[in-house]
Order: sequence, then structure tokens, then C-alpha cells
Amino acid sequence: MSFVKFITSKVFLKQLALAIVAIVVLSFIMLKWLNITTNHGEFVVVPDLKGKSIETVKIELADNDLAMEIQDSANYNPNYPKYSVIEQDPIAGSQVKENRKIYLILNPSGYRKVEVPNVLKRTFRQAKPQLQALEFKIGEITYIDNIGKDVVLGMKHNGETLKPGAMLPLTSTIDLVLGNGKR
Repeated sequence: MSFVKFITSKVFLKQLALAIVAIVVLSFIMLKWLNITTNHGEFVVVPDLKGKSIETVKIELADNDLAMEIQDSANYNPNYPKYSVIEQDPIAGSQVKENRKIYLILNPSGYRKVEVPNVLKRTFRQAKPQLQALEFKIGEITYIDNIGKDVVLGMKHNGETLKPGAMLPLTSTIDLVLGNGKR
């Protein structure tokens, strides 16, 4: 039997028709199965979690059939309570499938600690921007007799003498002792 006769035979055409019907039926069954298992068209709205404590967030996400994943904490934000949510992904109001992970960034318990730079024996004009660049605040300035006018002779924090290299939380206030230019 030649190839052309085989392709035009009733047996081949019947088998080809059965194969096409089988593919269509299997495709239809597969698409229906996907619609059922993936909850096609069903969404959960993500609640606004910013500023809420972890305990409250756990309850709220459980009520909405959502999961929670805590990412690394960010820089301390004094506008939010300690250990509260300051960022979330996806954002509030987004539509997601149930059991979706909501990624949270928490507010740490306080500012991170930064090393106090060595500004001793530098002028106030040099020391001030260096301290402010590290987000320290300049507090009380006192003068003592020293030939170097406006030269930093000492640093204090909460009344205690501070040495270069000490670790202080960001936004701490540093008091400076400067020379007044007199002998």
C-alpha cells in the first residue's frame, strides 16, 4: 500500500478523527480542572496592616486566609510603635488569592547604634557636619579656658564623658566642650 493510499484510507481518517476528539475532550477537562483548583476569579482583598502589632496582624491575616512572612527590619521610624508593621507587600487593597504570603517589614525597637567619630582637637566648624552626617544632634556647648578657640576638647552624652569609638543610637544628643581662646 502506498503512502497516499494510506492517508486517504477510511481507517487512517477514522483514527485521525478519534485523536482530534480525544485532544479536545482532554483539553476541556484540563481547563475545567484548573478553574476549580486555582479558584479562578476568587480574590481576597489585602487589609491595611501599617502601624499594627504582630499579634493583631496574625489575627487579621488568618481571618482573610492569608499567610505572613516577616522580612528584615528597617530603620527605626519614631512615627510607628515598636515592632509594628511599617511596610507591606502587596499593598493594602490589592486583590490576591487565598493563602498568599504577605511580606511585612517591622519597626525595630529603637535606632541602630553608630560609632561616634573622633572629632577631638578639630574645630567646631569641622566637627558639627561630621556629627550631623551620622544623624547625631548637637546639644549643649560649653567653653573652657584653652588657647584653641572653638576647638573640640571633649564630648558628653547624658552628662557622661564620651570617647571616640563609643556606640550610640542614631539621633542621640552629644554635648561638646570647646576651647574659648583664652590661656
